[in-house]
Amino acid sequence: MSKRVLLVEDDLQMQALIIDYLKDYGFATTAFDNPKDVLEDFKTNNDYAIIILDLMLPFMDGFDLFNKLKQIKNIPIIISTARGDIGNKIHGFELGADDYLAKPYEPRELVLRIESILKRNSNKSFKISDFTIDKDNRTVIIDDFPVDFTKIEFEIFIYLVENQNKISSREQILNASSLDLNTKNRTIDMHISNIRAKIGDDSKNPKYIKSVWGIGYKFVG
Repeated sequence: MSKRVLLVEDDLQMQALIIDYLKDYGFATTAFDNPKDVLEDFKTNNDYAIIILDLMLPFMDGFDLFNKLKQIKNIPIIISTARGDIGNKIHGFELGADDYLAKPYEPRELVLRIESILKRNSNKSFKISDFTIDKDNRTVIIDDFPVDFTKIEFEIFIYLVENQNKISSREQILNASSLDLNTKNRTIDMHISNIRAKIGDDSKNPKYIKSVWGIGYKFVG
């Protein structure tokens, strides 16, 4: 299990405290205080187990950065912020945050929440709807029969599954896969069509992957 952590925190004293504390528990932390620098680096260097994200950042609101990071790669995110009101918490969880920690908090609590999320996500095999999925071995089984996905199809399918009941734009799907970033929308549509065919999903009356006109797709299970 990877123990690489991406920390986005503009309070340098808090940043140093978190880095030192996580190091004591075996986590290797890469830290940024500028959202623009994070995004530029994250496009090519995103092999992290989890992200710890402050909301009160310079140049960009933390929620905006949250969405941009998720568009590039779907990695668990813990929001760590002084915005402890219920409205911000609800909004954070609606966006897909895995946890929400209101400052101030004990560093040990952060470690425990990180370990809980990573343990939850470390299960090799999980079941959703009619599918049994093994991410490590890149296998999908439906009704006891393996689905012969290509690498790209598997990446797209997993992204849709992990964002169940959320609308995913073609751009988000593209960013979640290893397709070239200049890939055209019709190529995404072609991959979706292939996925549907392989899981027995009728495009005219889909059970699993619904089209959202003008935007993209949604896995409904």
